[in-house]
Amino acid sequence: MSSVDARTGEVVATVAAESTAEETAAACALAAAAFPGLEAMGRHGRAALLRAMAGALEAARPEVVRVADRESALGDQRLQGELTRTCFQLRFFAEVLHEGSYVEAVIDHAGPTPMGPRPDLRRMLVPLGPVGVFGASNFPLAFSVPGGDTASALAAGCPVVVKAHPSHPATSQLCFDLLASAVRETGAPEGTAGIVHGGPAGLGLVTDPAIRAVGFTGSLRGGRALFDAANARPDPIPFYAEMGSLNPLVVTPAAARERAAGIAEGYAASFTLGAGQFCTKPGLAFVPAGSPLREELARLVAGRDAAVLLNAGIGEAFSQVVATLRDRLEVVAAGPDPLSPVLFAVQVPALEGPLLEECFGPAAILVEYESEEELLGALASLPAGLTATVHAGEDETALPARLVTVLREKAGRLVWNGYPTGVAVGHAMHHGGPYPATTSALHTSVGASAIRRFLRPVTWQDAPQAILPLELRDEPPGIPRRVDGTLLTP
Repeated sequence: MSSVDARTGEVVATVAAESTAEETAAACALAAAAFPGLEAMGRHGRAALLRAMAGALEAARPEVVRVADRESALGDQRLQGELTRTCFQLRFFAEVLHEGSYVEAVIDHAGPTPMGPRPDLRRMLVPLGPVGVFGASNFPLAFSVPGGDTASALAAGCPVVVKAHPSHPATSQLCFDLLASAVRETGAPEGTAGIVHGGPAGLGLVTDPAIRAVGFTGSLRGGRALFDAANARPDPIPFYAEMGSLNPLVVTPAAARERAAGIAEGYAASFTLGAGQFCTKPGLAFVPAGSPLREELARLVAGRDAAVLLNAGIGEAFSQVVATLRDRLEVVAAGPDPLSPVLFAVQVPALEGPLLEECFGPAAILVEYESEEELLGALASLPAGLTATVHAGEDETALPARLVTVLREKAGRLVWNGYPTGVAVGHAMHHGGPYPATTSALHTSVGASAIRRFLRPVTWQDAPQAILPLELRDEPPGIPRRVDGTLLTP
């Protein structure tokens, strides 16, 4: 596995050999052996582990950012912010553990019911077991080795084996070494964190019997192939894939009249952010035909410089998609370089085929509509995605209400008068959506509820106190619990 300078294409280091089938199996077996010990650390012990991991990354900030920038060309400012987010995620999940409501502790004491006597029943969520995580190309920190999937799985009590992304193997290995140092520092069991390299290792990770769930961020093609492999196992496992989407943005006629220049400026910045390599990039903008938005956007896009994409393969794929779109669509604005931002335009009736596939890179399509009914019909025919955005007039209510009715069925996050490329880490965030955006619309890869992917419910019936987890014993454990139907907070 070679580390390549994204700006020059030069191989600057050999990081590791591709993991053999035996090495992948050994990493999974070590994770399985670590599982009981990691769970036994308890909520507060795992919180200390996550904080130690954040501290190790912070202490190595200059080196982490330098290596990640060399392999991704994302720039110092972007990667400084991404590392800050990565450390925040780890500490955020430490707070989730301390607060404790995520275990969903429920107690129904024994007693009479209209159907007869009820036994003592106590239920909570427990960890699934070792988790496989696939690092993403476009976020070498926040969605990679030390990213949100790793943080939430470890918080749940699940050891993690990460498949390093080939675009940034040196960044992946460096971050893993820092996480491993925190494992040793806190006395967590060996095998709490593991890493494998290479394509065959990815399939081996998904199919290894020790792995009980997988988190994946990447392409639809790769995610679907691994999802199918996870379901073809003798014991199918959850495969939580986040695979990108079109993320439609709608501008109503009233909004276009009131603030065309501002919307154009925000949209141009959003679809070119990170060289258009965000899974939440708003790739389709539905605008009223004849709107001044078109002229404003043409001016803004034409003046933007070419981007350095994450790797040569992504650059080649982007160029091919743009060439295909040029044959089918009107070019509104484009720079002189093959990797320059480009804006196309199409009328609603021609919105079909390859126009409904994600283009990874700084390209977007203006979809011009003539009427509200034409707009609503086009939105209803779109594939589902991660986000949908509405820009409405200041006092407008009727059309926005109709738009939300349609778009709620198409996305996991509805953005109002803003742009979807910022994904905050918090309790209310949902970063998911119906297929093909993700393989499970019930769960998210960002925010506190991401931990729910790696837990399952267990009920204890008439169990003695000494057998029960601390969270279910009679002595209040200091976390929210539902007792005999009433939610109790500490």
